Amino acid sequence: MLENVGSLSIMAVLSVGLVFGLKHATEVDHVVAISTIVSRHKNVFHSSLVGALWGAGHTASLLVIAAIVLTLRVAIPETVSGWLEFGVALMIIGLGFSALWRALRNSGEVHVHLHTHDGLSHSHVHFHEQETKHQPAVRAHHSHAVSRIGWKPVLIGMMHGLAGSGALTLLVLTQISSSFIGFLYVATFGLGSILGMLLMSGMIGLPFALASKKLTHVHQGIQTLAAILSICFGVWYAYVSFG
Repeated sequence: MLENVGSLSIMAVLSVGLVFGLKHATEVDHVVAISTIVSRHKNVFHSSLVGALWGAGHTASLLVIAAIVLTLRVAIPETVSGWLEFGVALMIIGLGFSALWRALRNSGEVHVHLHTHDGLSHSHVHFHEQETKHQPAVRAHHSHAVSRIGWKPVLIGMMHGLAGSGALTLLVLTQISSSFIGFLYVATFGLGSILGMLLMSGMIGLPFALASKKLTHVHQGIQTLAAILSICFGVWYAYVSFG
């Protein structure tokens, strides 16, 4: 990836870091993990914010590990990296079960009302969902998107950052002689991952947002599908972590 980085200028190194950070956001384990969180949101802006928060946590972990590794000029042991990857796999499985439970629980909040008017009976579908319940007017002006989303994306991003720090810092140690430039590379890599995941989460959240506006089971169906895929991928990822 950075075979010729030693001969590149600082700006070129940082540009490479930004590009590979953008690409890093599209890795399957990241997309699967973030999908389970995005699936609960019915707003593309909130979905994008989830990705940005994931990227912030991911970058924070990378910067802390990079500062330690580049200062001491030591690599993270492969065994440690393997256990961290295994931890990510368990986290993805847990996120999948959580999303599946949420989807199945919410299915009970969709029901049919039967009414009779002037001797004629008719029915209509009625939804009771947490995000569509009306809030008191006094609280409406104090709703903040970040506080509603919570810290989960940040913590998940930090876990992914720890798991991926081994390979990244080893690459920097072997290809970049300057610790300062190496740290800048990791920083721009992290910035690219934030931008990439912001865009990726927005795209992932689009079908959930569109499906939530229709009185059908489509939204619950894709939530369930995302949860099952997360569980299956997590099991496979756990299996190959030490492969």
